[in-house]
Parts: sequence; structure tokens; C-alpha cells
Amino acid sequence: MSVWLTMRERTLELIPGRPLLMGIVNTGPDSFSDSVRLEGVDAQVRHGLALVAAGADVIDVGGESGVTYSPAADAAVETERVVGVVGRLVAEGVTVSVDTWKAPVAAVALDAGAAMINDVSGLRYPGMAALCARAGAALVITHTRAEPKSERFADYGGDVGADVVAFLSERRSVARAAGLSDDRIVLDPGPDFAKTPAETVIALRDLPVLHALGHPLLLAVSRKYFIGAITARPPAQRLAGTLAAVAWAADRGAAILRVHDVAEVVDFLAVKRVLDGLDPPPSHDRGDDELKWIRAPA
Repeated sequence: MSVWLTMRERTLELIPGRPLLMGIVNTGPDSFSDSVRLEGVDAQVRHGLALVAAGADVIDVGGESGVTYSPAADAAVETERVVGVVGRLVAEGVTVSVDTWKAPVAAVALDAGAAMINDVSGLRYPGMAALCARAGAALVITHTRAEPKSERFADYGGDVGADVVAFLSERRSVARAAGLSDDRIVLDPGPDFAKTPAETVIALRDLPVLHALGHPLLLAVSRKYFIGAITARPPAQRLAGTLAAVAWAADRGAAILRVHDVAEVVDFLAVKRVLDGLDPPPSHDRGDDELKWIRAPA
């Protein structure tokens, strides 16, 4: 069953097996998963446009990492990091999301044209849903039982999956009361947010129950700690594990996948769709013969 997502004037039918890809542009100094820091607005905008060219449907711009080993940034500092990137990407026709839990940052980003706010605090702070409702933007609500930038593993009473559903259902009610329509609400089970790797796996396995709430589901699985716990690899070496999680999520109806390696995920999903019978197999073209061989450079 498909669901609908509206981000300002853009309304999309989200079809099972064809998730949207959200590319990641980090503008802060402390992301754990970036192998290369993007210094300056020009480099950050170029990276965002390159991700779009590679196949990203949305670009998620973040000015602060969720890591717990650095303090929270002042809202003014975070705003300065993201607003120029947001404005320039929007001017290029890019659909932009902003990863923030601070209402002042979201307000400026929405004024700059952001079409979605990715709130990893789970609407912990007032005003965020109302801001999105007034702007006609979409809102991602993430499951977490921890304060932003703090490390805390909650006691889920042995049923983290039930807690995810109950929490997101209650937070959805808050967003609705603020004026957000259901087609502008996206839910995220929050892999690694206030969860051990084992709890993240359990929460993800309960994804079918979360579907019953009837909203698009965003899965941010790229280079995550639970993948590192399974593979014993650092973030920059987690592409294979990420692709395994992407395949699993696509098969279970994830509507949006937040990923670093957009080109690789695009290729992976293209092959998967053909093998799954969702897309037709390629036709033979003699002009493509060069793809069959690896030639030594001249």
C-alpha cells in the first residue's frame, strides 16, 4: 500500500520498494560518520548538488551532530552553519530538509525555503510542529528517550518495539494538534537513539507494527553504530553493512532512506528492483559491449 508525502508544494506517492533517498550534508565540525569534512558553504553546496545528481530526492542539511562527546551548539551558531547552504540549494531547485531539534534554527531554515524539518528530539521542545504547519513543510518525528546530545539508555521493560509505537503515536497527536496534516508527518524509529545496538535491531524488526500508524517511515541506517557493532568496522568502512540494512528496509516498506553513499545505494536498489521483478530486465545493446570488459589505461 502506498502512502503520500507533502513537502510544501510537492506531493509524492511513496510506492513500496521504491524509497526516496535523502542525501546528507553535514555543515558542523563533529559528525562521527564523515570521512571528509566539507569546509565552507561552497563545498557544502557542491556536495549537496553532487548527491542530487547521483540520485538523491531530498538533501538533509545538518549543522550539529548528535554525538554525545561534544556540547550542543548555540542556536545562532547552528543557524549560521545551515542557512546559507539551505538557501543556495533551494535556489537550485533542491528539496531540502534540515536536521535540527531547535525551533529558532528551524524557523530560519523554513524562511530560507526548507521543505522538511528532521527533528531527532522527538518533538521534545515546543513550537517545532507549529512552525512546520505554518510553512506547509513536512516534519520527521524520531523516537528517542534521551535529551539531545546526551547518552542515555532507557529501560524499555523488555519491549522497545512497543515503546517506539507508543511514543511516535503520542508525538503524532502533538503534531496533529499543532495543525500538521497526516501527509506531512514522517516517522523514524530512531536507530541508535537512546538504544543499544541490540535494542535498535529489535526496534527495526518491529517495523511492520509501526506501518500500522499509516505514515511514511524514514530509516536512517547509513553507517550507524548498530552496523558497526555487527561488523566490527569503523564508520567509513560500513558501506556493505549499510547496503544490507538498505535492502532489508526497502523490502519492509521504508519510504525514505537517509544515506551518505547515494550513488552506491542508487545502483544497489536499481539492481535489486530488476531482480525483484519491479523493473524490467535490461535489453541487450551492442553499444554497451565496453561495459563487459576492464581495459588497461592507454
